[in-house]
Amino acid sequence: MNWMEAENNTLSNEFILLGFLEVRISCTLFIATVYITIMFGNFSVFSIIQVDSHLQTPMYFFLSCLSLLDVFYSSVTLPAMLFNAVTGNRRISFHRCFTQLYFFVCFGGSECLLLAAMAYDRYVAICNPLRYNIVMNRTFCSGFVAGCCVCGLLNAVFHTSMTLKLTFCGNHHINHFFCDVLPMLGAACSDIQGSQVLLHVVTIFLGMFPFLLVMNSYIHIISTIVKIHSSEGRQKVFSTCSSHLTVVTIFYTTGIFSYNGPSSGDHFIIVQVSSVLYGILPPLLNPIIYCLRNKEVKKALTKALTGT
Repeated sequence: MNWMEAENNTLSNEFILLGFLEVRISCTLFIATVYITIMFGNFSVFSIIQVDSHLQTPMYFFLSCLSLLDVFYSSVTLPAMLFNAVTGNRRISFHRCFTQLYFFVCFGGSECLLLAAMAYDRYVAICNPLRYNIVMNRTFCSGFVAGCCVCGLLNAVFHTSMTLKLTFCGNHHINHFFCDVLPMLGAACSDIQGSQVLLHVVTIFLGMFPFLLVMNSYIHIISTIVKIHSSEGRQKVFSTCSSHLTVVTIFYTTGIFSYNGPSSGDHFIIVQVSSVLYGILPPLLNPIIYCLRNKEVKKALTKALTGT
């Protein structure tokens, strides 16, 4: 069979996801609970920010974009995972698999950059408060978000195009819960060196570089916080920033490992866990850490619910 015939054979078949071999009931309840919580939390935050006039600031503009992005991000994988867990049907068509891969990589890459933009927003607000409204104007913020989305789209195009060029082994088994880059490279029979190089390059530009920018922003923020004379003021600012830093660290470390971890053998289970954490934890925790602990958001939410 020549290369073109092998490729055509791949196109006419389905992939088989090897996740959920057992404990399907537990997985079903877990995924359903997580997805409902993510939808409710992020839609609540997005809606409150849109309707409350007191929350029309750059910080909340970024938070509303993050909430909407998390809704899309989690919807790429969790409903399909829930269907697989309920039915036990682990087959996914070629086109659905690559569509899932495209949007998962797209939204994940966009979130990497958006979190860095949010860190910069906090840096300007805390370290240069007098210039905050000038620097973080609506045009700049909208352009920042648009740039994050464009970079995410380009990242997805590159990864999907490289993966489409691969020839997959006859059994078409993907050792994962959904279609992601590294598990699909593990299922390929052709040379994956080009895709691996792309992974490392993208990890630097969309993973490590934004993470270093976030760390740099928070080094300056912390150095400013310690100079605040009021202990109450220090505690308030540090509480917000430490929460943000916690989620950012989880997102970047699991994301970087997901795309640069071991590609085969017993250690691949670590990649599976990292990828699930990377895709589930941030959308689940973001509404709680960024907004629902925030007094202004809680006040707006109470006002919306009680009408007072």
